[in-house]
Amino acid sequence: MPSICFYFQVHQPYRLKEYTFFDIGSNHSYLDDEKNREVLNKVSDKCYIPTNKLMLELIEKHQGKFKISYSISGVALEQFAEWRPDVLQSFIELANTGCVEFISETYYHSLAFIFSREEFKRQIEQHRQLIKKYFKQEPKVFRNTELQYNNELAKVIEDMGYDAIICEGVDRLLGDRSPNHLYKAPNVTKIKSLLKNYRLSDDIAFRFSDRNWSEWPLTAERYAEWVHSVAGHGETINLFMDYETFGEHQWAQSGIFEFMRYMPGYVLKHPDFDFKTVSETAAAYPVRDVYDAHHLISWADTERDLSAWLGNPMQDEAIAKIYELEQEIYDSNDKELLDTWKKMLTSDHFYYMCTKYWADGDVHKYFSPYDSPYDAYIYFMNAMSDLGNRLRKKHHPKLKKKA
Repeated sequence: MPSICFYFQVHQPYRLKEYTFFDIGSNHSYLDDEKNREVLNKVSDKCYIPTNKLMLELIEKHQGKFKISYSISGVALEQFAEWRPDVLQSFIELANTGCVEFISETYYHSLAFIFSREEFKRQIEQHRQLIKKYFKQEPKVFRNTELQYNNELAKVIEDMGYDAIICEGVDRLLGDRSPNHLYKAPNVTKIKSLLKNYRLSDDIAFRFSDRNWSEWPLTAERYAEWVHSVAGHGETINLFMDYETFGEHQWAQSGIFEFMRYMPGYVLKHPDFDFKTVSETAAAYPVRDVYDAHHLISWADTERDLSAWLGNPMQDEAIAKIYELEQEIYDSNDKELLDTWKKMLTSDHFYYMCTKYWADGDVHKYFSPYDSPYDAYIYFMNAMSDLGNRLRKKHHPKLKKKA
């Protein structure tokens, strides 16, 4: 019985303001609260509120046969609690249905796995506690930031007690194999890897409103036919995407909400198909083969690697320097400085510094609040410089005298 496994990423970063060189030493407020509130309100009204309402209706309509999974970053949940409690409540209502699962991740949507294993594990635990607080669930499945994954990560997450981890189904690693099975890393014992079917996912997330696409306009009935064609060739179709696909990336005028309203019904018309959450999927099916990812992969850009966040000199310098402050930050026992530092670990800051061109570059520009990657770098480095100065002057008087 092939299953549809819907997973949605929900994330909103704390964006930095246009923090100039002349602000260093005099202005210790780095976050653009006005922009962050504005973006959150826009996306909440266009996506989170109407989509959560629709998902709740679908669960009720199909009497629990429609199931979905979310990973919501800690920084997104913080903003919901502060500025849009109605959004947070709508996710709580979904959790209460018993048909929605919440996935574990790094609290700050960070790259900590690469730069600090201690911070990585701290953020996972911090996020687990928040999921338990709001949704009364203990996550069994892990999703690293932007589906970053390799064999080593799978082993670390297995050792932390998780049953499954989700990642991208990368063609160069799969070869002629299908993403529609469960896999495992070569160095693990029990943990299962759920691979994104990027073709069927991207039909919804990216191509849905593209009038130049040969399949436009895509109907729910035709999409269900594509899903049904997997029967006999796989056990799970993992549809992983940004939740902002609904109403924000694909506007309501595109028909995306109507598509989603009817698609589950068409899928369920086939008696052999059902919907499962991520942990249900992992529990239901056996591992069929090894998915060997020596190098870190992700679901970003055409390369499916880390080049969206790392690789150019600006990105590499910025992220190296912010992690250099880790020990001093924790030694300071200053909650305000620690919270600020953690918010500056969010991967989006480095994503905005990307200098790619063509289609991937356009995507980066779409998400960035700045005029250029160079502005993103300058504002970040200025803010980090002020943070470092505050840390040293406040907690290291000898350094203050030298300055």
